[in-house]
Amino acid sequence: MYRHFCLLTLLILVAACTSVWADSGQSTRIVDADQHASSGTGHYPYREKSDYVLKELDLRPGDAVVDIGAGDGWWAQQMATCVGAGGTVHAAEVNQRSIDKMKKRFADVPQVKPYRCPTDRTGLPENSCDLAFLSKTYHHLENHVGYLRRLRKVVKPTGRVCVIERHPALGAGRGREHAWSPGLLTQQAEEAGWILVRYELITGTYHYLTIFVQKDVFAPEP
Repeated sequence: MYRHFCLLTLLILVAACTSVWADSGQSTRIVDADQHASSGTGHYPYREKSDYVLKELDLRPGDAVVDIGAGDGWWAQQMATCVGAGGTVHAAEVNQRSIDKMKKRFADVPQVKPYRCPTDRTGLPENSCDLAFLSKTYHHLENHVGYLRRLRKVVKPTGRVCVIERHPALGAGRGREHAWSPGLLTQQAEEAGWILVRYELITGTYHYLTIFVQKDVFAPEP
């Protein structure tokens, strides 16, 4: 009986050491040739990793978020739970049909506020948001550096920008067209005054998550 217990304990420990999760702090060592293979489905496979994404966003009750390119409002709904009744999720869209659908969907969720935004900015007041969230939206922008510069005014000095995109090196066909290089994104963000504090491939999705903060939060070197 004792030997069986020890064997079971050993198997559990081995499984824990060799498991691969899309989560910061996990080892980057490749223990399985297929550990990064795409396992998600649909155009937004990372939605299946929503627990991980929301953990990285670290939203808190009372936060104000702008979901740029909110689409069907899927992420707005997840974030509304995190910010609570005292928070706000501005669900920004350029498509009026999407806005009308979201207004019906969130008729009983007052903290979600669908609205029509300009194509080159959010249209929100200065220092009004704790987080700007772009899920598969960044590659649609026209003037990327200009957009990120304007976001610096909307996002509070201690706020953040999160961008999720498909990695172009891992895409094929239409997937390659609807993607963006993380290196180019980082370069454009730094030019606009943002500093990358988190970059990670979301395992099994071929998409990556990046989080930026304003350069001004870093004190000059002594």
